[in-house]
Amino acid sequence: MAAASINVMLAIHAKKTTPVDLHKPLRLYISQHYSEREAREADDDLQSVQEMRSEIEKATDSLDSRRDLLQRYFRALCVMESRFPISSEREHVNSLSFTWYDAFKQGRKASQQNIHFEKAAIAFNLGAVYSQIALSADRSLPEGLKQACNSFQAAAGAFAFLRDNVSMKASGNSTTTDISVECAGMLERLMLAQAQECFFEKVVSDNRPSALCAKVARQVGLFYDEAHAALVLPPLSQHFDRSWVSHVQLKAAQFQAEACYRVSLELHEKENIAEEIARLKAASSMLTEAKKSGRGVIGPLLDAVTKLDGSVSRNLERAVKENDRVYLMRVPNPDSLPPLPSAVLVKSAAVAELLDASKEKMFSNLVPDSSAKALSKYTEMLDEIIRVQAEKLQQESEITRVKLKEMNLPDSLLALEGNASLPEHLRDDVEAVQIDGGPAGLESEMAQLRDLRRVNEELLVQTEELLEKESREDSQIRAQFGTRWTRPQSSTLTKNLHDRANGFAANLKQAGESDRRIERAIKDNTAFLSILDARPIESALPSLARPILSLNGNEDAVVGALRQKLSELDRLGLQRASLEDMLKDMKRQDNILPKLMTTSGSYEDLFKRELAKYEPVSIEVARNVQAQEQLLHEIEAHNNAFAATFNLQDYVVARERAYKQLSAAIAKYREIRENINEGLKFYVTLQDAITNLKQQCSDYVMTRNIQSREMMEDLQRQITGLSFNDTGPSRTYPPVTPHQSQAPQSQSSSHQTYQHPPPYSSSNHSPSPPQHSPPPQHSPQQNSPYYPPNMPPPPYYSQSQHQQAQTQAPPSQAPPHRQQQSPPPPQHVYGQPAYPGWQGTYYNNAAPPPPPPQSSSTPPPSSSHSHFAGPYAPGPGYYSSYYKQ
Repeated sequence: MAAASINVMLAIHAKKTTPVDLHKPLRLYISQHYSEREAREADDDLQSVQEMRSEIEKATDSLDSRRDLLQRYFRALCVMESRFPISSEREHVNSLSFTWYDAFKQGRKASQQNIHFEKAAIAFNLGAVYSQIALSADRSLPEGLKQACNSFQAAAGAFAFLRDNVSMKASGNSTTTDISVECAGMLERLMLAQAQECFFEKVVSDNRPSALCAKVARQVGLFYDEAHAALVLPPLSQHFDRSWVSHVQLKAAQFQAEACYRVSLELHEKENIAEEIARLKAASSMLTEAKKSGRGVIGPLLDAVTKLDGSVSRNLERAVKENDRVYLMRVPNPDSLPPLPSAVLVKSAAVAELLDASKEKMFSNLVPDSSAKALSKYTEMLDEIIRVQAEKLQQESEITRVKLKEMNLPDSLLALEGNASLPEHLRDDVEAVQIDGGPAGLESEMAQLRDLRRVNEELLVQTEELLEKESREDSQIRAQFGTRWTRPQSSTLTKNLHDRANGFAANLKQAGESDRRIERAIKDNTAFLSILDARPIESALPSLARPILSLNGNEDAVVGALRQKLSELDRLGLQRASLEDMLKDMKRQDNILPKLMTTSGSYEDLFKRELAKYEPVSIEVARNVQAQEQLLHEIEAHNNAFAATFNLQDYVVARERAYKQLSAAIAKYREIRENINEGLKFYVTLQDAITNLKQQCSDYVMTRNIQSREMMEDLQRQITGLSFNDTGPSRTYPPVTPHQSQAPQSQSSSHQTYQHPPPYSSSNHSPSPPQHSPPPQHSPQQNSPYYPPNMPPPPYYSQSQHQQAQTQAPPSQAPPHRQQQSPPPPQHVYGQPAYPGWQGTYYNNAAPPPPPPQSSSTPPPSSSHSHFAGPYAPGPGYYSSYYKQ
């Protein structure tokens, strides 16, 4: 191809500078305006900045290292800009000056006490280094061609950054032309032209279609044209060497002609000879004019242009001959032809991220007081703007919510589709009921209630049978021995136990009535509560149906119009959310501190300029509010038509009725469930109380049986003549009091209190024969004929019950078998106090033992028909009925 060997491009020379001592003036400023301590802390950062500046002055590293060094130093300058005001003013860093030479007129230099001048020179050199990296790439290889293209685009990005962000701040009388806005713009177009030229070389080497090659070449020529236009205008017209201007001009003409040449190849294939001739004539004319002004350009470029001119001339001669001999078509004037299309394949790379210093940690501890106070004031002003606009947006969202709710939107549209929904609080209540088991779970709860009641009844029957059995046995023995059986009758001792059992029976009877009321409530409300079992619960709600008879058939149009307006309202809502996020993002990214540190004018003017960037967002907020007000009026009109068409009022009434029914069902369910829970709690507590009573009755029966056996043994000895005493029973058997906490300190000579025997591991031992030798130093248990030597008595309550009594006994109440035992007196009295807490006298006028001390947490049981004696006694009337009317 004609342009396959084109490889003549331009690179930019870097600016030169003179050495600068940054460390000393900056450290002096820190010590004067902050403190010596902070100056010492900043020494490392100052040394790093000085080393980077010295490396830039030398410029001896590789191109990649120089590129990275320039980027690091530029970021350091951005950090310094926000902390060190460098100028000729007295309070600023006024002993520091930067000097740089012009890159294109190296005899010219400029010096400024302005950090922006330094930043402009560094940004220029960064673009220059990128251009040098691109020119050093081997474009004959695909990888080198790609590297060159990317580096030229990066160079264009650096010059664009210089033009847009730094040049204006560094301009003035004492500056160089190479960092001006005009020069930076020209260099950007030049780098883009050369990057596009890399793409042209790529498509030509890949033998891509002529039409594509023509578009790429056309855009290369346009970029060069723009660069040439900037070069021939002030201030650049007298600044650059003539060879630069000629090079750019010749390049522009070359690629404009190249585009015409590539198009002519496509026209020839289509046998459009007339336009082919016109395009070739235009290309030949461009090259002829360009070669006239191409003085001073290097030979390879002239050779490439001459080669292209030769190809154009040969094709033109051939096309003219073919037209004269075969086609005989009229050739149009080249000036009348339309412009050729172009394809932009390159753009300036974004280098702002590479030069962003927001993450730099240098000099992080230096913030001037004046700047901090000004920043605080600016922040307050900004917060007020954000607050006002955010309140407007939130207020409009709330207005929208309220008005839509008043119009039953979008619930009515959802109901029309069969997708009705519950209010959030009602949905939560229904879900809680369903998770709890729902109405179906009430029956299982009632079964549990009935089981607990049955268990309590069985326990009470067992307790009463214990007392009845003991009473029958006592009556039989009393009838057998007559007056010689002097032990008190069972009926005089068990009145309190019977009263308590009767009280529990009355409680169970009344609780049964409550259970039946709950069962009736469940049965009567089964159909009413079944609505809570609906899954999904929305299926229990009424639906909004279309009218049976349509008058004009416009139902779909009414629904569609309303939906469209609601969609527009949703878009406005999303826009409000986006505007609120935009305000927050702008505030978060708004870093005015560097400007506050470097400004020499009024802070108020700076605040005004900075806050002005929020005005467009405020305008958008106002537009959104106005658009929503208008849209809500339109929605109201469409909703009125919708309500009239679908009889919305009847649906709303039916829906509210369903809501009330659900609420009532939930309330009834909770009422029944609460009554069941009260019943469960009642029966569990009652079971503990009856179990306690049963244990007391068992203890009583066991104690009576022991006394009965011992008394029978004494009577039998009297009858058989084995008694050593003729005046009556020779032994006095003390009463057994299971709840007595400890033995009295002194006993009368006429009786001795009988203590609980210790627990026994087995109940299968038989009593041993009576022992007749009196052991005065042993316990009464060992004197009994029932107990054999060295063997504990049989248990009258189980081991587990004994351990429970030990665990629940207060510290002052020792277990019965561990209490101090006294030797037996010479005489015995068969007596048993009323159990428990009997305060009467024994038979034969024997005085009872002292009453056992009562724990503060366990009051003595009452003889009346009270509910649960002892610790199970709740408040008055608590168990009369746990069912809530």
